[in-house]
Amino acid sequence: MNKKMFQKLLVLCALSSGLCADIGVVNFATCISDSKVGKSEQANFENLKKQLGAHLEATEKELNDLAGKINDSEYMDGLSPEADGELREKVRLLNEELMRYQNQYYQVLNQTNMKIVQQISAKIASASETVAQAKKLEAIFNQEACFYASPSLNVTADVVKEMDSRYDEDMKNQAKTEK
Repeated sequence: MNKKMFQKLLVLCALSSGLCADIGVVNFATCISDSKVGKSEQANFENLKKQLGAHLEATEKELNDLAGKINDSEYMDGLSPEADGELREKVRLLNEELMRYQNQYYQVLNQTNMKIVQQISAKIASASETVAQAKKLEAIFNQEACFYASPSLNVTADVVKEMDSRYDEDMKNQAKTEK
């Protein structure tokens, strides 16, 4: 049994024996979707998708236009063998370029998404710590880690409120430094 699994087992044993009665749960997805930082990061992610997607779409459109010419027998009949070969080579190279762009697109999006989730996760953990101290809770768990948690244990709204407060403070500080 690995160390993390053992730690989780100890926590579960403590909970079930009543040693750690004052707990809370937080809905991770709600923190992302409802908090100001989560909304901001989602908007930034969507902008990145649009920027990367625009270049991808332009390359795809160019490839489709050239493929249309290759499929037009009248157009192809009017080309010299050299021009025909050049057009087919251009299509092949553009197709390779498109595949490279697609791979880069998905890699960048996946890496960015992972980075965002890690950053927001750290913010949720920090806000949860503050809420736990304020409410005198021994622990706050991710709701997804629980098979069941009483709705009275849910502190998601408090965590989102704390995250929003910190976000507002960060934005004020950023505005001051930009002046």
